[in-house]
Amino acid sequence: MNKTHFSINRRKFLQGTGIALALPWMETFAAGNVSKTPKRFFSVYHPDGVGLPLKKDPAWKDWSWFPEGGEKDFRLTKVLDVLEPLRENITIYSGLSHPGHRSVHGHSNADQYLTGATYGGFGDYKNTISMDQVYANHIGEFTRHSSLVMSTNGGTGAPRGAQTSSFNAQGRAIPAMNKPKQIFDMLFATSGKDARDQLARSKSALDVFIADTKSLNRKISKHDQQTLQQYLDAVRDTEVKLAKAQKWIDTPVANVDARGLKLDADPGKAARDYVQTIYNLTYLAFQTDTTRVATYMMGRENGAGPHDLLSNAVGLKNAHNLTHDVKKPNGWQNLGNYNRFQAEEFGRFVQKLKDTPEPNGNGSMLDNTFAMHGSASSSFHLSRNYPIISAGGKNLGFENGRYLKFGSGNEDNQAGAGITSDAGWKTKSKVTEEPLAHLFVTILQRLGVETDSFAGFEGGLDRV
Repeated sequence: MNKTHFSINRRKFLQGTGIALALPWMETFAAGNVSKTPKRFFSVYHPDGVGLPLKKDPAWKDWSWFPEGGEKDFRLTKVLDVLEPLRENITIYSGLSHPGHRSVHGHSNADQYLTGATYGGFGDYKNTISMDQVYANHIGEFTRHSSLVMSTNGGTGAPRGAQTSSFNAQGRAIPAMNKPKQIFDMLFATSGKDARDQLARSKSALDVFIADTKSLNRKISKHDQQTLQQYLDAVRDTEVKLAKAQKWIDTPVANVDARGLKLDADPGKAARDYVQTIYNLTYLAFQTDTTRVATYMMGRENGAGPHDLLSNAVGLKNAHNLTHDVKKPNGWQNLGNYNRFQAEEFGRFVQKLKDTPEPNGNGSMLDNTFAMHGSASSSFHLSRNYPIISAGGKNLGFENGRYLKFGSGNEDNQAGAGITSDAGWKTKSKVTEEPLAHLFVTILQRLGVETDSFAGFEGGLDRV
């Protein structure tokens, strides 16, 4: 095979894919299912965990992320008190984590947050499907986009440094979008002859590429054939997207008002505007039923990248360093203020859903949406006791206004508290925790997915 010829065709394929991914796939219709209220799922991931000072530390009362108190009479600290007006609409969880990662350093644990896959902390690994994609595969045929995958950094990142929360049925990372204008155009750009022509060009480019690779496959080594096969598995994702684009090509797009959106927002220059725009795009995607599944990864673990500048929103530098600087003057307060910003913007989104009635009168959008906000680290890259908040889902069977503690031996959430060095993640935990996968089973069941297990764990989570 002529290497130059293959290279040119590969570029054609990539160009075709770019066009395909930018196509304006139109507003959803759900034939035979219009009267049913959509059930939605949204996951927000934030890296680097949260502040957990020791109880004897003066900072504990104000700047510990976890509340103080019991299931109903809990007291929110200054980190989460921005959610007080939504108290009856949220649930806070402690004592949940993925067993296979409790001894993995926090720089390597975000890849499994929504998958629960056990792959250790080093070497090659194979991930599994993320729970958002389980639901997307179940409900995606009714919406123009099966899911909306976003992150501040964009793309996929690298193994154990994922820049996306979503993984497909083969465990491959799904590239995340991170440009607000690009996301808006994908969701709400106009249809017509141009879109149809773009789709035809993309399909043609993909067909040529697949034909070329079949010829190439007969001329390369067995090892290279395996490598190529893995690549072609990924190509099939594009085929699926092209097929779906064809299905929706003549369906009118949703008419949304973009005047209030700051589509040029940049995380480094206007961090708060950027995060708010991502939330607003998610809200519009849900409101127009363009998708019912979304994920947003605020940042990857291990620092460095656009997400590290989001702490500029509260006048601080380098978000990742905040976890390393808790010993310095005002260290716990600085980390707490950054976590407070994250909670505040999540709360703003939740309030918007709460204020929006469903068109068919079946409560508010929040009543039919399960939104969760969390991290796979708690104190200083410790992969235990994940700090998780959920909101909404009343019509799905979720009872809120609660602080739910699971496991045993950590009633005051002091396991791992006060850790300020990498020595912490190597210590053996004296507390027990519940697998987070049990919560995922419960969520999937209430979203309408018939399943009794996730990531190898059977059954849902009691008391949720």
